[in-house]
Amino acid sequence: MITIFISISQWFISSGFGQALIRKQNCTQKDYSTVFIFNIITGVVLYLILFFLAPFISNFFKEPELVLLLKIFGLNLIIISLTIVQKTQLTKRLDFKLQTRISIISSIISGIVGITLALNGFGVWSLVYKSLVEYSLSSGLLWFLNKWRPSVIFSKKSFRELFGFGFKLMLRGLIYTLFNNVYYAVIGKYFSTATLGYYTKAEQFSNLPSSNINKVVNRVTYPSLSELQEDRIELKKVYKKMFTTLVFITSAPMILLCALAEPVIITLIGEKWRPSIIILQLLSVVGLLYPLCDFNLTVLKIVGNSSLILKLEIIKRILSIPIIVLGVKFGLNYLLLGIIILSTIEFMVNGYFSGKHISYSLREQIEDIIPNIILSLIVGIVVFIFSKYSGWSSIANLFSSLLIAFILIIGLSELFRNKAYLSLKQILLVDILRWKFNEE
Repeated sequence: MITIFISISQWFISSGFGQALIRKQNCTQKDYSTVFIFNIITGVVLYLILFFLAPFISNFFKEPELVLLLKIFGLNLIIISLTIVQKTQLTKRLDFKLQTRISIISSIISGIVGITLALNGFGVWSLVYKSLVEYSLSSGLLWFLNKWRPSVIFSKKSFRELFGFGFKLMLRGLIYTLFNNVYYAVIGKYFSTATLGYYTKAEQFSNLPSSNINKVVNRVTYPSLSELQEDRIELKKVYKKMFTTLVFITSAPMILLCALAEPVIITLIGEKWRPSIIILQLLSVVGLLYPLCDFNLTVLKIVGNSSLILKLEIIKRILSIPIIVLGVKFGLNYLLLGIIILSTIEFMVNGYFSGKHISYSLREQIEDIIPNIILSLIVGIVVFIFSKYSGWSSIANLFSSLLIAFILIIGLSELFRNKAYLSLKQILLVDILRWKFNEE
């Protein structure tokens, strides 16, 4: 319940300024300071709104404990607002090594704090304090290790320039977040609490490869491609290579997750979660399409067409309304099938409009996708048949299936000289050689 309000508030704090700063090639101290001051003011205002609305939110959900939980947990909004510019600068410099170190340190320490409190009977408060420690540590380390400091400057010119682009991305993200929570509300209200539990658990497994791969890829590609925004020929060349690589590293895990849904669910969380299997299989298809839909928007961000991004999001959400209605009428599986159809349409629409800007047509994109999808489907079918008829225990079945899948992916990629695989292989070999050279 708390996460719903925090997620929505975070979109207001950032307002797309982070992506606007990354896109702008020559950011000044004035730009960074303007965004920093805006973020702080927005963070404080949103916290105060949440603070005074806490009793009403508590009454709506009929959970008295939410009042104090929201007031304490909401402090994270102010802490987050302190770090957006710092993170943006590191991303703009492609310094992911430092961000990873900070993330690991804050996650481990806050995790220890959370577990210790949970074992000592703090209940839900262990999660609240864990998050406060994590965000505080992360913020402190970012300020200590990244030497940028803000100036007391607020430029109306910088604000108008950055806000004009970022505001529409903020609205798009806000609509996306709201509708994602609508699915939870619909499933919980019109089906059952148990069904919502099966859905959320399956979604967690589906998001693990899909969302994380998408986040990592976007963090690296967006600032890199933004440097090429004036050279459309080179932008297309680099984008095409990144796009095919994304399809390769996304399609294999998502199709495998679909094929091995049963041993994954039974091995990792137990027989009682069996109803999650079919949901996971359907969500795996959505998870395969999601990074491709989102990645296509990168081009529109780079060329500064945030208005079109917002329009596409609004159209998508209008189309999702009849899908939700049909899902309520005919059942959860039909709702998920509708989401798959909607995701397919979204990919084609996003691909069409983004492709127009760099002369990379939807037809070319599909031609680049097909070899990777076919390779992953072959592996998925073989592994599914093996898993179905092996007769082994679920844990032995799962690990042997994954081993077979790994061997098949490498073998087929070498045999058919898959371009994305060869590109990744070359990058890996260069990194190994560089590491050996540095060691020597």
